[in-house]
Amino acid sequence: MAKWLMKSEPHVYSWDDLVRDGATDWDGVRNNAARLHLRAMKTGDEAFFYHSGDERRIVGIMKIAGPGKPDGEDGAWVKVPVAPVRPLAPVTLKDIKAEPKLAAMELVRQSRLSVSPVRDEEWALILKLAG
Repeated sequence: MAKWLMKSEPHVYSWDDLVRDGATDWDGVRNNAARLHLRAMKTGDEAFFYHSGDERRIVGIMKIAGPGKPDGEDGAWVKVPVAPVRPLAPVTLKDIKAEPKLAAMELVRQSRLSVSPVRDEEWALILKLAG
């Protein structure tokens, strides 16, 4: 199973919103690279939920709950259903940047990308940082 990181502004849609709702479609992504990542997602993959904006921290783990579907009338974009797995003790962007083993992480290298892959070793290290 692949691992991912998905960003949301917490004032738009937060971890607490996802927990309250029980599931949602991750939609509205309008970046070509992020679209490719959404298309690559498979049911059962997991993703870190990242609060962007002022918070800049990983706050939970979600699972990809089903196949991607068209997002928008033209069918060019994609949305995927996600569901919460568990919260994490926050791991800040500052924490991530302070760890040399995470220097190649897409979150660090392409900071504006809203959906990105996470390598297995990065996933394990983030979980360790979260305690």
